[in-house]
Amino acid sequence: MRFAWLTLLPLLTACNSTPSAVNEGAAARVADRDTTALPAPDTASAKAVSAVSDTLRVARQTHNFSQPEGPADVFQLVFRGPSILEGTGEFTITDPSGQVIFREMLTEPDLEAALVYEMKGPTATRAERETFVLRRIDRFFLPTQFHTPAVGPEATFPKGIENLDRATWNDLHQRPDAIRFDYLKGKEDRRQIAWSPLKKQTVRVQ
Repeated sequence: MRFAWLTLLPLLTACNSTPSAVNEGAAARVADRDTTALPAPDTASAKAVSAVSDTLRVARQTHNFSQPEGPADVFQLVFRGPSILEGTGEFTITDPSGQVIFREMLTEPDLEAALVYEMKGPTATRAERETFVLRRIDRFFLPTQFHTPAVGPEATFPKGIENLDRATWNDLHQRPDAIRFDYLKGKEDRRQIAWSPLKKQTVRVQ
């Protein structure tokens, strides 16, 4: 009887250990199956983000500027921001080769300031302010704002204009085909710019 018990003991031990081994093997297979079943991240269907999603208004006009004759330059005002009354405009001039030859930032107050001359009361509504700013953008490049010559024959050298030296001004004064662009910044700051062949850059002449 003792011999029979000793003979059965290894078999009982093997039977007791088999469920654990089976469970571990099954768990390993499930883990492997779960890992391989996961699909690769789908980056191709990710939503594209637009860099110009905040663009509210664009005014664009082609006109000769850096070259009196030949291909025209591109004048552009791009107004961006969370709303019309919280935006900023980027005014650029791009020559026929694609080079930006002038850039200036215009704030919303720069574009709205002249509204005071049209107001019929002490204040303007938000809708009136927005309409005025949009109209200013749309009418920023009117044909009447381009002038030839850039410096009139009776003009005198203006003092106090940054980066304008007399040699540059004299050179433009002697060019009857030079073109000038006029625009309003703020309430009364009327600016005049022209392309200087001498300096190879856009300069303010008034």
